[in-house]
Amino acid sequence: QVQVVESGGGLVQAGGSLRLSCAASGRTFSSYFMAWFRQAPGKEREFVAAISWGGSSTNYADSVKGRFTISRDNAKNTVYLQMDSLKPEDTALYYCAATQSPGVVFAEYEYDYWGQGTQVTVSS
Repeated sequence: QVQVVESGGGLVQAGGSLRLSCAASGRTFSSYFMAWFRQAPGKEREFVAAISWGGSSTNYADSVKGRFTISRDNAKNTVYLQMDSLKPEDTALYYCAATQSPGVVFAEYEYDYWGQGTQVTVSS
């Protein structure tokens, strides 16, 4: 079992950058496939990015590809989401999620553990 806690959200102007962090508890962080999802007001939660156990493989939603970068540091039990060239439509509550055996990496139901989220607001 793992617990995850997100941080790093805030208010930023369009075109700016933020780096989100997700700190995980437990000694087996490297055995978890990690992902970021987001939920904007009035919308369903959507996949943003995912990273494999060792970090060699990543996946991105088309809407963030080329602007966001997911990475992980297994020694620090932390996964990051570097967000550049932010747009107002990136405004959302960002969630970190973990699973040991993903099937469809962009599907919410594949992830067993979730954080409480960190708010990102991008002003125009």
